[in-house]
Amino acid sequence: MTPTKKTTTTTRKPKHKPSITVKARPPKQTVPIGSLPTNPFVHEVLELASSQRANAKKVEALKKYEEDAVKVILKWNFDDNIVSALPEGEVPYGEEEDQLVYSGSLSENIAREAAGGDSATAQDLDGRGRTTLRNTWKNLYHYVKGGNDGLSKTRREMMFINLLKGLHPKEAEILILVKDGKLEDKYKISKKNVMDAYPAMTQGWEV
Repeated sequence: MTPTKKTTTTTRKPKHKPSITVKARPPKQTVPIGSLPTNPFVHEVLELASSQRANAKKVEALKKYEEDAVKVILKWNFDDNIVSALPEGEVPYGEEEDQLVYSGSLSENIAREAAGGDSATAQDLDGRGRTTLRNTWKNLYHYVKGGNDGLSKTRREMMFINLLKGLHPKEAEILILVKDGKLEDKYKISKKNVMDAYPAMTQGWEV
């Protein structure tokens, strides 16, 4: 008899691939745009918006601090239908020492406001006729064509110089830039940013 060979069947175990754990990405954190004191200067609002890197954040800052003075300044600068009635160029309007006379620095005013006092923009800044764009924006029509064409050139320019003398130097600088349509020379705020922030005001504008 021929012996029967036993056939041994080897079963291969499937190789198990090591499991890979995919970690979920943490949610993207929203970076706050920062905050300003109550009743901020116009230049503070523009500086905050200008400092934002993303256009969406610039728009957010303009929306957060939406007020008539800011909107009028931006409209004067970017609206093609508004033409300045003032000569182009720099405006000499007083000594630097005189321009910087205020009832405390900006930081002191903010500190006073935090303690419950009036903000810098809510008072007559040094008792000598100082003012802000928040208080005077309604009078800016004198300086554009069609606003008050009855004013003589000399009278209009003198009014403008007197206005600059009464403003915070940074707000005076804004007016000088805006009358020439050059706000973007200092502030990184585009016409498109303004259109996105204030669609009702900018209806009909084109980039």
